[in-house]
This record gives sequence, C-alpha cells and structure tokens, in this order.
Amino acid sequence: MQPTDVIKAHLMTERDLSRTLRRMARQIVEMFALDEGSGDSFGLIGMQTRGVHLARRIQSLITEEDGIDVPLGVLDATMYRDDFRMRLKQPVVRETLIDFDVTGRHIVLVDDVLFTGRTLRAALDAIMDLGRPASVHFMVIVDRGLRELPVKADFVGRKVPTLPGEEVRVRISEIDDMEGVWLVGREGHGRDPVKEQS
Repeated sequence: MQPTDVIKAHLMTERDLSRTLRRMARQIVEMFALDEGSGDSFGLIGMQTRGVHLARRIQSLITEEDGIDVPLGVLDATMYRDDFRMRLKQPVVRETLIDFDVTGRHIVLVDDVLFTGRTLRAALDAIMDLGRPASVHFMVIVDRGLRELPVKADFVGRKVPTLPGEEVRVRISEIDDMEGVWLVGREGHGRDPVKEQS
C-alpha cells in the first residue's frame, strides 16, 4: 500500500471471500465434472501472483467436497503482454509451470481482479502456445470494469464498478497476512488504512 492510499469501501471480509471461493468451486464442478465425477476433463491455471493461491484454494475445495483430483498449473503471462516493451522498469517474471496437457481439456484461468483485460489476453496467448484446449474460461474474485479489450469473466465473485483513479485490492493470507477485498483511492494523507485493520 502507498502512503496516500485511503479505503473507500471494504468489499469482502475474510468470511465473504471464503464463501465466494466455495460457491465458485461448486460452479466449476457443475459445469465441467458433474457427469463424469473426475478432473480429467478440466484443469485450473492460477495466474501469478494471487491467482495461484486462489486456484490452489479452489483445487482443495473441489477435492474436499467432491473427491475430484483437478490438475493445477501456474502461469506468468508477463512476457506475452502487449505493453511489455513499453514499460520503463524491468518486469519481474515469475514461475510458469503447467505439467499437464491442455489440449482437449477445459481450462479455468484464475486471477484476483479483472480490469483492462490485457493480462487475460496475454494469458490466452500463453496457453495457446501450449496446445489447443477444448475451452478456456476465466474465474475472478472481482470484475472492476473499465475494460480496454473485449474479454469477460465466466465465474465472478463480485462486480464492482470503479473509477479510473481507484484500485481493487485483494489480500490473501498466503502473501499478505490478511484476508479481504478493498476498494482503494488515493485521496488520503499518509495513512495506510488496510494495514491498520489487520
């Protein structure tokens, strides 16, 4: 968080986030595994960074609730972004590890926030380099609108219309030592309200 960040809304508590993930795990099973009762027909791919941990939680929920072993991959689409060479700073490229065949399989990409759509477009390019999936779907905790590309999420935790100067911050315990979702603006004076709530 930046010193000038200020919370405009607390969108999800830890309990809200947990309920949302459980609901989305159920939706994924109902779409892809209801008849077969196995994870052979689909796979999860978490997008770095928070999407990876969210995908692991979805995988665990599906295993616990339905006994389905779903393959899980990790994707960093940084090198596929159309603005990669336009950035002034050297990007941090994280691990990509997808050790199952995506060809013929329904793929669910998992991320925390959908904004312009550029990261999702880059992820689609990366997956198509690995094979030809039966379909690709997108799961996101928050869709904040303001799209620049014609893409959409198939599984959405919550839609939150935002303004250009706002950000949606998803915080998860694996990385942030706190849980929840906040709408953040940059109107404050040197306090870090999200940290104060932890």
